[in-house]
Formats: sequence, C-alpha cells, structure tokens
Amino acid sequence: MDTHAHDRRRFLALTAGAAATPLLAACGAGFGGGGDDKGGGSAADDVTGAFDWKREKGRTVKALLNKHPYTDALIADLKSFTARTGIKVEYDVFPEDNYFDKLTVDLSSGRASYDVFMLGAYMVWQYGPPGWLEDLGPWMRNSSATGAEWDQADFFPNLLQADQWSLKDGAPLGRGGQYALPWGWETNVVAYNTEVFTKLGLKPAESFDELREIAGAIKRKAPGAGYDGMYGIAVRGSRSWATIHPGFMTMYARNGLHDFTVSGGKLRPAMNTPEAVAFTQDWAGMVKQGGPPSWTSYTWYQCSSDLGAKKAGMLFDADTAAYFQAVKGASPASGKIAFHPGPKGPDGSLATNMWIWSLGMNAKSKKKSASWLFLQWATGKEHLRRAAITGNHIDPVRTSVSQDAAYKDKMRHLPGFIETFETVVDQTKIQFTPQAQFFDATTSWAAALQEIYGGKNAKSVLNGLAGDLAAKVD
Repeated sequence: MDTHAHDRRRFLALTAGAAATPLLAACGAGFGGGGDDKGGGSAADDVTGAFDWKREKGRTVKALLNKHPYTDALIADLKSFTARTGIKVEYDVFPEDNYFDKLTVDLSSGRASYDVFMLGAYMVWQYGPPGWLEDLGPWMRNSSATGAEWDQADFFPNLLQADQWSLKDGAPLGRGGQYALPWGWETNVVAYNTEVFTKLGLKPAESFDELREIAGAIKRKAPGAGYDGMYGIAVRGSRSWATIHPGFMTMYARNGLHDFTVSGGKLRPAMNTPEAVAFTQDWAGMVKQGGPPSWTSYTWYQCSSDLGAKKAGMLFDADTAAYFQAVKGASPASGKIAFHPGPKGPDGSLATNMWIWSLGMNAKSKKKSASWLFLQWATGKEHLRRAAITGNHIDPVRTSVSQDAAYKDKMRHLPGFIETFETVVDQTKIQFTPQAQFFDATTSWAAALQEIYGGKNAKSVLNGLAGDLAAKVD
C-alpha cells in the first residue's frame, strides 16, 4: 500500500541518462504529440464516422500497471471492457519500487512494448518533453473517437488540468496537450485518533500554530492517558521527493509560499524567502516536539502504520494513508479515526497539494485507436463507479461518482471523510511549479529539511539549497 513513497533515485538516473542520448532526440520529433511538433498531426484524425465501441474488435492492447488497489479494481472489471469492445487486454503488474524503472526504460527505448500505462502527473514533466506521451486532446475532441457518454465535463476540472501542460518549464498546468487522464487521486489532509482527542480534550487544529501545539501536547500527555509511546503527528521525513509533496507542501501552499517563481522566462528558487525560512523552521520544530523519534526514515508506510497502530495521534498525509487504517478491522485504531481538512493558512486558505495516478498512451503505440477505447473505458463513469463502490477508488475523479448515493453510503462510516473531501476538492491542485528537475529538486529539499531538523541554521541551509537549484534549473 506504500503508494509513491519510494525514493526515485533510479527513476531520475534513468530519465537523465535517456534524455542525454541522441536516440531520444530523434524519436522525440514526429510521432503523435511529442514535444511541440505539430507537423505529423494526430492518429485521432484518422477516426471518422459514428462512434463505435466495436471499431477495433479483435485487437489486443498491452498495459503496464503498478501494483495498487486501483489496478486490482481495473483487472477485476476487464471482462466488461472486452465484452463491450471485443478488445483483449494483456497486462504486466510491477511493484512501485521498480515500476517506474520498467516504464522509463520501455518509453526511452522507443520499442512500445506497452500501449498504455499508469503514471503520476509529476511524471508528465519527465516523459512529456522527450515526446514519449501521446497528446490525448485530439482524441477527446473527436466525436468519432469518443462517445458522448464519456462526458469530459464530469471530471473535476483541476484533475484534468493537472495532466495538461505546454511542456515548457515554469509554464502553468492546464494549457497545452493533455498527456494523461486522471484515474485515481489523493488529497492531503489531517486524520486523527478520536479516542485520544476525546480523552485529552482536544479539537482538530484550525491553524498551523494550533497544529504544532496539539502535536506537542499529545506527545507529552498521551502516555499518561494510557497511550504508551504515542507521539503527536506522523509526517514523512525520508530523504525523498515524497517527503515534500504531501503535508509539508500543503501547509507551505496554505501559507502562500512557492517552490519557484518565474521571472524573465527563468525559474527562480523561492524556498529561501524569509517567510519560507520561518515556515520550514516551524515545521521542523513541530516534528521535533511532536513527531516520531526516527522521523528521518519515515515514508508513507510508516506514517500510515503508526496511525493504525495507535502510535501517532494525528497524520498529515494522503487521505488514503488514513483510509486503509480506518476501515473496519484494518488496524487497532479502526473505528477511531476521523478526517479533517487540516489547518487553514493565515488568510483562510485551504490550498492543498495532491497526487494523481493517471493513465497515458505511448506515443509510439501502433494501436492507438484501440488504446484510446481502453483509456476511455477505464476513466469512464461506469467503470469508475464500480471501482469506487466495490473497490478502493476512494477519491473519485468524477463529480458524478463523488455524489453517487452508493459511494456516499460506503464512505459514511468514516467520520468527516466526505465532508473533508467536499471541503478541499476544489482547492486541491498540484502546488509545485512544473519543471523537468522536479524530482531532483524536491529530493534535495527533503535533505535540507532533514538538516534543519537536525539543528542546522534554516536560513543558511535554504540559501544553499536555493543556490544549488538555481544552477540546475537555469
């Protein structure tokens, strides 16, 4: 269940190595949607006439999938896709610790062993510029290729925008090609142990200052209330980009702070402004006073597990991290976990960072029409409703699923979950500045956070980080 928590060192090495080869430069120009090349048009233009689910009957599509509950729901429902289209789906599933290695190698080789695949929205910033991803926009706009029931307007618009980019560093999302489709996502909020909150007379924090105070109070008082070894708040701390993107970046954005600014067409690191330095110092102080003793090794898995084991009084991370501990019988804390949007920023902001598992198409695929039918089905209302109700697509990417009575009934036993989701959904987006050095930059940022936690001067450390990153992104 450790979604996207692994260090991407091998992913970075692979993408950097691939991008340096002449082969990549050659294959990036002239096939479906790579880069800014417009000369070849789109294979979507070849689809004409009335929309027909059976138009590629007899074809086989090959999918590369990450081991995940979303994948489980997809595989369980594949028979309905084949029945509807006559298309067979073959698939390989890999655990995330080597999934992106496999995907990167295949995409960079140009072999197109896989037609469709899972990817995170951040990976568009790596895979898009070299021309590895098909621009799905022309397929979406072609009524011969896309059935009316797919209903693009039913997606939460901020999720579609997260996979749409012009492929230029620093350019905002929501413009340019649609290089993937949102499939399942996670918003970052606070989950807390209702039992310990009741015993200690606590209420969920509405400000960052309150959050820090509550975290410290739990660590001091919970052992005396019968919770031996409990600390205040679980947040990620390992030397990985994944440490920055959930709770830290959410609270950072709610304080009106930015990772980079764009000036004169150039990226400028902004994590060393006086306001950013003060916030980072306060975050490290919160962890010191109310976090786990071995925080610098903490990933998604440790944070989630500690909430479930009643070792952590609160969790500020992906809502899924709490969900899989909160469901009945899943952990010692199940039945005692509630959800809350988390602290507001000084101006009342609930800006929230997110992770999106998306589905993309290989720009070198020879079966694009059949692949688009698969993507259309996999992100369609019918499958995603089943996946939410009978599987664990707990954050729907479609408004119709989020409002479905059966879905709400399924989630109703989790205190605050639906209310929290509905409170933050419209304010949740990728809070980072899109750029190809994202993984390297955020991993370095996590290392800097560890140094500040260890006692080094925050201003000095962040000035050093900003100087290093300025050279890398220039």
